[in-house]
Amino acid sequence: MAPKTKEKPRAAAAPSQPPPAIEDLFTSLNRHIQRSEFTQAVKVANQVLSVAPGDEDAIRCKIVALIKADKVEDALSAIQSAQKVSFDFSFYKAYCLYRQNKLDEALELLEKQDKTQPSMLLESQILYRLGKMDASVDICRNLQRAKIDSLEINLVAGLVSAGRASEVQGTLDAIKIKATSSFELAYNISCSLIEGNKLKDAEQLLLTARRIGQETLTEENLADDDIENELAPIAVQLAYVHQLLGQTQEAVGAYTDIINRNLADEPSLSVAVNNLIAVKGPKDISDSLRKLDRLKEKDSQKFELARAIDLKLSPKQKETIYANRVLLLLHANKMDQARELVSVLPERFPDSVMPVLLQAAVLVRENKAGKAEEILGQFAETFPEKSKIILLARAQVAAAAGHPQIAAESLSKVPDIQHMPATVATLVTLKERAGDINGAATVLDSAIKWWKSAMTEDNQLSVIMREAASFKLRHGKEEEAAHLYEELVKGHGDTEALVGLITTVAHVNVEKAEAYEKQLKPLPGLKGVDVDALEKTSGAKPVDGASRGGLADAQEDGKTKEKPKKKRKRKPRYPKGFDPANPGPPPDPERWLPKRERSSYRPKRKDKRAAQVRGSQGAVVRDKSEPSASAANSSTSNPKSNQSTSSKGASQNTEPSRPQSKSSRKKSRK
Repeated sequence: MAPKTKEKPRAAAAPSQPPPAIEDLFTSLNRHIQRSEFTQAVKVANQVLSVAPGDEDAIRCKIVALIKADKVEDALSAIQSAQKVSFDFSFYKAYCLYRQNKLDEALELLEKQDKTQPSMLLESQILYRLGKMDASVDICRNLQRAKIDSLEINLVAGLVSAGRASEVQGTLDAIKIKATSSFELAYNISCSLIEGNKLKDAEQLLLTARRIGQETLTEENLADDDIENELAPIAVQLAYVHQLLGQTQEAVGAYTDIINRNLADEPSLSVAVNNLIAVKGPKDISDSLRKLDRLKEKDSQKFELARAIDLKLSPKQKETIYANRVLLLLHANKMDQARELVSVLPERFPDSVMPVLLQAAVLVRENKAGKAEEILGQFAETFPEKSKIILLARAQVAAAAGHPQIAAESLSKVPDIQHMPATVATLVTLKERAGDINGAATVLDSAIKWWKSAMTEDNQLSVIMREAASFKLRHGKEEEAAHLYEELVKGHGDTEALVGLITTVAHVNVEKAEAYEKQLKPLPGLKGVDVDALEKTSGAKPVDGASRGGLADAQEDGKTKEKPKKKRKRKPRYPKGFDPANPGPPPDPERWLPKRERSSYRPKRKDKRAAQVRGSQGAVVRDKSEPSASAANSSTSNPKSNQSTSSKGASQNTEPSRPQSKSSRKKSRK
């Protein structure tokens, strides 16, 4: 047995060093925060808490450092563990929920807090993210007196998103801030100019914003790639302006460059992809679908926007991307994927009408127009405040499907366009197709009544009355048509209405028609024409031997005839290298005909000697002097020879069609 080794004596334990002073730890903590070293700041804050558990300042510094380091989950855990502290961390918790896109929970938490400047600013940002732009703008206006840095940027963004771009310039004048005070503000103001269709001004301001941004970010010592990333929204917006100006090639080039270089933030990249797809339309659908796949969550089998994109895009932007995805799938005839994607959109965008419109589009593509009409009708009844575009879509679907009554019913439920000439004409046509003549006449009467009392500059009364009279005359209501024509003549002095009135009244009251006929202005050149004698004639008869130019010559009698201009003789143009003095032999006029159709064609003769030897070897050859009956018998006894001969003859007669020339093939394609 081996001897046991002696254990070495253990070294004496070193005396534990005293922890650093609280003051030194806070000094180190402040230094790390100033240098944006947030991970180190969290470690120092933990050291402080190990010495002084429950220190409010240390907990607050730790939470803020975790948020700055994008460790939102850890920040929420730290807030949860600090419940025993008397300090209220609800604001920090609301901000963490905002970063996690749990907007409703964050807003509910803020509503329970006192209205401080930071809480109001965070509430404004949450409302902006939720799409409640007017409420966000109201909070920003209340904070104007506080003189918060960059507040005007959020205010202008809220006004543009709320559809109040016309108020931007007045707001800037009120707070006395120039549009070029920062590149972010210049960018937002350019968006308001785009909304106002001032595209050239928006282009110039975007170029200025890019220059200011490059100067500002260069002074901050940012790398070139980081600068390009920060200015990516300006590049995308410039491409969008070029797209609106009709400079499609420049816009496509800019979008493609941004996507391929991948030097843009997630929202700018997604906007560039969406706009490029919109420009291309149904062209190259597979490539467009692949580009959209770059925006989805990588681990998801279904199309779902990546979390980083979903957090930063507005609801309207996200809805547009999903809608374009559905349209591309419809163009690609991928009905299963389109149906699957459309089914989840109502839950994602509950306040929008786009999901139900896309559902109807899918159903129409599947030849289920009746189901589409039913879905649109139910939505219009459930949400009457959003029913206008739904009813118009239902009318279009029903009209295309051959359901004029449903289309007319849908149009009749849109009150603000009810008496417009285009709507009236559409309703009358639809009711005519449905066989409801009285209903069509009622639409016209209602429109006439409305326009008579309407106090508008562009009064369309005369147009509608004229069309109503024509409609009633067409459907046998002469008295009502005559009344409308008479009203037009008395009120507007319309010559066309006067002609219609005379034509209409002539069927009912000839004397009245003659009375109105006197109001017509005489046509020039008809004073010497005897109308009675003209009516008694049986019509013009052709004169034998008279040339077509005889009448023209008679009309031109007595007038000096102009001498015909001499036509200038031009030299004929010959092919290159052709000498007209020595033209050579003329070309063959049949050079373009197939050989077998030319006059010089001679078919090859058959070898008669091959026909002399018949039958098997050693057979007796008959003498030529034998009677012809034997030849007749042999011909009838050998039907195969007749079949082969006839088939050859058929092949010669039915010549195969020649290939078409290039020009004829082009014409056949057209």
